Amino acid sequence: MRSLPFYFLAAALLLPSLAAAEDNARVIVRFKPAADSVRAKAMSARMTRGEALDVAQTRATALGLRTGRGGLRARMNLDERTQVITASGMDSATLARRLALDSEVELVAVDQRRQHFATPNDPYYTTGPAAGPVAGQWYLRAPGTEVVSSINAPAAWDITTGKASVVVAVLDTGVRKDHPDLAGQFVGGYDMIGLSTSAGTATANDGDRADDDASDPGDWVSQADINGGTLGSGCDSSDIAGSSWHGTRVSGLIGATSNNGLGMAGVGWGIKILPIRVLGKCGGYDSDIMAGMRWAAGITVTGLPANPNPAKVLNLSLGGSGSCASGSTATLYKETINQVVAAGASIVVAAGNSAGEAVGLPGNCPGVITVTGLRHVGSKVGFSSIGPEVSIAAPGGNCVNLTGACLYPMFSTTNRGTTTPVANDDSYTNSSASVGTSFSTPLVSGVVALMLSVRPTLTPTEALLLV
Repeated sequence: MRSLPFYFLAAALLLPSLAAAEDNARVIVRFKPAADSVRAKAMSARMTRGEALDVAQTRATALGLRTGRGGLRARMNLDERTQVITASGMDSATLARRLALDSEVELVAVDQRRQHFATPNDPYYTTGPAAGPVAGQWYLRAPGTEVVSSINAPAAWDITTGKASVVVAVLDTGVRKDHPDLAGQFVGGYDMIGLSTSAGTATANDGDRADDDASDPGDWVSQADINGGTLGSGCDSSDIAGSSWHGTRVSGLIGATSNNGLGMAGVGWGIKILPIRVLGKCGGYDSDIMAGMRWAAGITVTGLPANPNPAKVLNLSLGGSGSCASGSTATLYKETINQVVAAGASIVVAAGNSAGEAVGLPGNCPGVITVTGLRHVGSKVGFSSIGPEVSIAAPGGNCVNLTGACLYPMFSTTNRGTTTPVANDDSYTNSSASVGTSFSTPLVSGVVALMLSVRPTLTPTEALLLV
């Protein structure tokens, strides 16, 4: 029988002393296939999350002993050789540089936060009419003289309104499943937040760790959150805001129930929505997003149950800075995207709302459908990010008026709670404008889902070429 190296024995002895405090350094580490720590104890898809985490912690502790960096903590596993590791007493970039020098390590990437692309803070985009936008769901109707960028959904509905066998995963803040206009539209789901965080649940804000409840408890951030430091690095006073209900807004645009005499119509109301919660207070980490992408497509994620409802379309109305051209983070995203596409799922990503700046990660990665935003008149709306990575443009909302109610918001389902949700709320975005590429993206996701409803054999490569 193969004997364990000394540092594995030391790791086992040190495990009980690990603290549960929030760490300020956070990285994703991939070990080499021939590393002693990998060969000594292999991970298996049959392991429970706890069993897999025990193996990951043994590897992390041994890595700390070899590099002189004690107190490394394993947080989650992306696959059999890739895991999140945190530490205190240094920043993430310093920890990444130190661990990358170890002979057993293949790559290290800082586990960065990504944000949903919220409404721009320009004063033109802040207020909508109390009784709903006069233009209504202008973005779905046939183009006309005044509105030329609308997608003409009724022409598609003459062919199909979507099939329940087509599942669209919404990787976002979670959803309010009790919204009356979304009743019956959801299937399964998972909350990824807490797979990779430390023992605290501040970011998740739902009182527990990762589980199969993808409900949105609210993602508000208060000054008390900032003062308390419970949300970790990368969260500051600029994040203070009320709850966005972002995933619920996105879900309504994709598949709100239609022909029910209530509220609004989704692009594909016959399809099903798989909610994957990857964003909480101050956004979400790359590791949770990548784990969510894999799980959504039916790919095994170590320690998680199998997804019984694999998605054919993944909607990512989120992103952040960085290039997919080089670097460890880019490598991990490209590998994840390749795996998802190989599993047969299309990935639709928001270009971002950086006012004409370049598209960031993951929208600038190859293999995804990247969506920028249009004004109602058909030109690119000013807040949208641009670049050669953009695959298609879709209505993103714009207010055009300097004062008064927003004229062309993206009307969708939401919740009226400013912090925690109001139960069974039937609210719509009629009191605050929804504009941004976050809301262009679900229109495209819904259209791809309609395409798949007509032609189930449509591949992600074909979808990318056809949109």
